[in-house]
Amino acid sequence: MSHSTDIGSPGGSPEFRDPADLAAESARIYDICAGCRRCYNLCPSFTHLLDAIDGHDGEIQALSAAEDRRTVDLCFGCKLCYPLCPYTPPHRWGVDFPLLMQRAKVVRADREGIPLRDRLLGNPELLGRLGSAFPRVANWANRNRLLRWGMEKTLGVDRRRRLPRYGRRFSRWFRRQTPPPGVGRSGRVALFYTTPVEFNAPDVGVAAVRVLWRNGVEVTCPPQVCCGMPALDGGDVAGATRRARRNLESLGRAVAAGCDVVVPGPSCSRMLKHEYPRLVPGPATEQVVARVHDLSQYLVKLHGEGKLERTFAAPLGRVAYHAPCHLRVQEIGFKARDVLLLVPGTTVGVLERCTGMDGTWGFKNEFYDASLAVARPLLRELDAIRPDLVVSDCPLAALQIEQARGAPVYHPVEALLAAYEGRALRSAA
Repeated sequence: MSHSTDIGSPGGSPEFRDPADLAAESARIYDICAGCRRCYNLCPSFTHLLDAIDGHDGEIQALSAAEDRRTVDLCFGCKLCYPLCPYTPPHRWGVDFPLLMQRAKVVRADREGIPLRDRLLGNPELLGRLGSAFPRVANWANRNRLLRWGMEKTLGVDRRRRLPRYGRRFSRWFRRQTPPPGVGRSGRVALFYTTPVEFNAPDVGVAAVRVLWRNGVEVTCPPQVCCGMPALDGGDVAGATRRARRNLESLGRAVAAGCDVVVPGPSCSRMLKHEYPRLVPGPATEQVVARVHDLSQYLVKLHGEGKLERTFAAPLGRVAYHAPCHLRVQEIGFKARDVLLLVPGTTVGVLERCTGMDGTWGFKNEFYDASLAVARPLLRELDAIRPDLVVSDCPLAALQIEQARGAPVYHPVEALLAAYEGRALRSAA
C-alpha cells in the first residue's frame, strides 16, 4: 500500500485523510513494528504500542481505540525512529511511522476539530505578538502561580513548565542595523530566523548576523511567518500549508536573487526541507529546499571554502553540545561541534539524547512528567561531563535543560561569537 505524501496540495492523495485507509495502514505498520521491536524504549509511543500488543498476545486487531489513540498522543514527533528503522522508503514495506502518526492527528482533527489549546500552541506568532507587545506583563503572568494554575485548568499547559520569556523583537533590531563594509564577498544569505528567535531569543539572531557579517556574508531577512510545524503537530494541515506558501513565496524571491537560506533552528530547517515538499509540492519548492542550510552547516561550508575567519580571542573550554533530534534526523553530521572545535582551547562532548520537549508536547499537562522522564538520561550525562558551557541549537531543548539545571544554555552561534569577541560564557549548575 502506498500513498501520495503531498498532504497539503489540492491533488494530494484522498486516502491520506480517509479513516478506513488509516486504520488499515496502522494495522500494517503496527504488525511490522511488533515483529521488529528495534524502537522499543526509543520513545513513550513505541513502548506503549508494543506493550499493548503484547497484552493482546500479539493480535494487532485486538488493540482498542483508546490504546491506538494513546500511541498517537505519546508520539511527540522527534522523528528519530525514521533513521533507525530498516524498513523506511524506498524499502518495499514502506514504513513511515512519523507520517502515520501525522495522518492520525489530521484524521482526528477532521473528525473532532482542533482543540483550543492546539490552536493557540499552533499559532506561536499570535502568542509572540501579544507577549512582545507587553513583555513585562507577559513574563510576570508566566511566573504568577495563580495565573499559571488557571492556564493549566483552562488550556492544559502545565503550571510547572518554564515558559519562554518575551522581550525585544529580533526583526526590529535587524532593521536598525547597518552592515559593515565588505559583506557579500563570501556569499549572500536569507536568514529564516524562526519564531522563537523573533519573540523569545533575539540574542541568537543577533549572534547569527554578527558572525555571518564577520565572515563577509551579506544577510537579508525576507518577510516570513512561522514555519508551520506547531500547526501541523496539531493536525492543522491548512494552517501549516498557508504558512508554507507564504514563506516559499518570500524565500523563493531571495533564492532567485542568489541567496542561500540559512536557519538557526533545527525544527524549522527540517520543516522547510522535509515537510514543505509534501505540503506544497512542485519545482518552485524544490528550488528553495535545495538552498536551505542549518546555520552551523553553512558555517562549516564557509570553512571548507577557506572563507571562515579563525582569529578567536578566547577559548570556550569544556563544551557539552546537545544535538537536537530534528537536526540528527537531517543526517548532516554534527556541524555545530565541528565549527566549535575550530576554537583553540575547546573540547566538545556530543550528547545524542532527546529532551522530550519536541514542539508543543512538553508543555501539555498530561505529558509533563513523561517529558521529564525522556530528558533524564541526557541530564545525567550532563552532570557527569561537568561542562563549562552547554549549547544546543534547539530553543525548546534549551528550555528543558535550563529548567532542570538552573543554568543558561546557549546556541552554538552565541558561543562562536563570544569566542571571536573574547567574552566568557558559562553554564555553571
